[in-house]
Amino acid sequence: MATPAETTGARRLPAPRPLFARFALFPLALATAPAHAQQQSPAELQPIVVSAGAESSLNQPASTGSNLGLTPMQTPASVDIISREQIESRGDTNVLDAITRAPGISAMPHPGNGNSALSSRGFTDSTSVMRLYDGLRQYGGVGVTFPFDTWSVQSIEVLRGPASVIYGDGAIGGVVNVIPKKPTRGPIENEVQATVGTQDTARLGLGSGGALSDTLSYRLDLSGNYTDGWVDLGQSGDATFSGALRWDPSPQWTTTLSYAYGYQRPMRYFGTPLIDGEQRDAVRHENYNVSDSFMRFRDQWTQLDSTWTPNDATTVRARLYRIESRRDWRDAERYVYNPGTGLIDRSDNTAISHDQNQTGLTMDAAFKGRLAGLDNTLSVGFDLNHSTFKHTNNTYTGSSGPVDPYDPAHGHFESDIPTIPRYRNEADQYALFAENRLALSSRWSVIGGLRYDHARIVRDDLVAGARALSKTYADVGWRLGTVFDLTPDLALYAQYAEAADPVSGLLMLSPANSGFDMSQGKQIEIGLKQNFWHGKGEWTLAAYHIRKSGLLTRDPDDPSLREQVGEQSSRGLEASLALAFAPGWKIEANAAMLRARYDDFTESSGSPAVAVSREGKVPPNVAQRLANLWISWNFLPRWTAMGGLQYVGKRYADSANRIELPSYTTTDLALRWDVNKDTTLTARGYNVFDRAYFTTAYYTSTQWLYGPGRRFELTLNHRF
Repeated sequence: MATPAETTGARRLPAPRPLFARFALFPLALATAPAHAQQQSPAELQPIVVSAGAESSLNQPASTGSNLGLTPMQTPASVDIISREQIESRGDTNVLDAITRAPGISAMPHPGNGNSALSSRGFTDSTSVMRLYDGLRQYGGVGVTFPFDTWSVQSIEVLRGPASVIYGDGAIGGVVNVIPKKPTRGPIENEVQATVGTQDTARLGLGSGGALSDTLSYRLDLSGNYTDGWVDLGQSGDATFSGALRWDPSPQWTTTLSYAYGYQRPMRYFGTPLIDGEQRDAVRHENYNVSDSFMRFRDQWTQLDSTWTPNDATTVRARLYRIESRRDWRDAERYVYNPGTGLIDRSDNTAISHDQNQTGLTMDAAFKGRLAGLDNTLSVGFDLNHSTFKHTNNTYTGSSGPVDPYDPAHGHFESDIPTIPRYRNEADQYALFAENRLALSSRWSVIGGLRYDHARIVRDDLVAGARALSKTYADVGWRLGTVFDLTPDLALYAQYAEAADPVSGLLMLSPANSGFDMSQGKQIEIGLKQNFWHGKGEWTLAAYHIRKSGLLTRDPDDPSLREQVGEQSSRGLEASLALAFAPGWKIEANAAMLRARYDDFTESSGSPAVAVSREGKVPPNVAQRLANLWISWNFLPRWTAMGGLQYVGKRYADSANRIELPSYTTTDLALRWDVNKDTTLTARGYNVFDRAYFTTAYYTSTQWLYGPGRRFELTLNHRF
């Protein structure tokens, strides 16, 4: 959805040494843990489950970090796996909520980006933080609206830092891969889950999967949600369906046909404006949209996957897919308080439709063998797709009049400009990629990757009936990393990577932006990963520095013009810990600290417009402090108490850093009763202290979106 041009900036912070020093004792303290653990009997330590199954998540293969079948411990990058068990125990029914439990990831959702945008390592939105579904990207950086519900999700993998070697441009900040439940061999198992809660919340999920014969297996999942929301006119509802049929004609060959459909009617809420420079609690639950506002997102993902393993050393995979998205908005979206009248002036009445389609084929092959007498694994592949994007709008023109801040008469949508198709963008993209892992010894490996991307973008002006632009982009991304096992359970890694980001979403590329090259990013990262206490605990620590150049800035001599000379950077530390620290107790915690800033950035400001430098300012919507904590206590047989904290540091709503969104901490609590081995009953409270907080600023730096208030839910889950 079209939104005003993003502007960003950053505050100067102390020198990096104090920032890094705060975590300096972390690995030292954990390194001594095994010695202390030996004073207790292993039977006294309850195993912690930090991923699906009892195995540590550091030792499970993660498809998002590499095409080589590596585990996070073997990967020279920050890779986290959020398991199905973690999603369920935390009560995260929304994909975005589950993602932000990972270290260093925060959300900046609003209706214009499909409620899906993320911030990672100082970089924001879909052109810098990529979202995948089952390893597939929706090309073009328009804004992803699927998946949104976690019922059909098996796990979520988060790769922080540049990932263009695997997925192409648009991933300088990182990649999030949402992996659905898959068909499994074995007896058919079914599951039903029902939830009721405050704000007239109701949820229902149905799932089934198993073997139909010696060669056929399936998976089916359905879910639906409804709630009145936390603001006036806050009703929302959605439904999902996903199904997959797997055929195993031989032990060497597997083929899976899968289909997923999602339908959303999101909450029609575009934020609350500052009144006399502050947010007032009296308007926390008000909504200034029109009464006949409308939003609807419909997505379809169809895939045909095939895997062939002729021998233990060779794996060939192919995927043919089709993605379709239809998105509609009709809203009054811009709200500004008028101190002269004491009313909220509404403008930018916006009617928009997205019609987006993508057809693609991706293939890769992995080969295990020997190189110069050393163990070696090589993966090569290609990716190609054709995408179209038709944009229908009313040029965002119209007003439904001002409203009282405390008692708004919503009125109706008004616009004199017709809502008609305005432009169509098409993209033809192909890529060639390769990765290699060479084991220099049983403890030391070197991993390298290379990817070439080529894309041709054309734009047709549907009003004038003319070709508006034709542009070709090409880029080479690469990475080189190494992993050294200090002990069998402690790995030291380092990585250097280069990647590219488009200056805007390529499927929304305008003639004004078509003359600019892609922004270039470079990252260096070092870190440690360890399993300890006989696999009952794990911790990670990462330090990084990223620099992105080629930002669009204002020409100091003519603020009406832009030039591509800007630069921004970030450096930071990320740490995570999972530990069964006492019988019946489990803890999962992570924290991130970073320093994000513009090194060279100029924007137009004032009237008449002048070029103003934002050097040293923090980019908007970037939280420089993040932390998550989750604790569970099995205090009685069949009874488990759980609770968590989520902290998001202050962010700035503008690139001048004059307007600050305050930091916040929310608290969730839950009590689960395992009625029997197949049935559970869980009572949950979200944001139990009813903390008023803000997720992001939208349209203007003074229009902020409140996050959800306090709510309670009761969930029944039964497997049969």
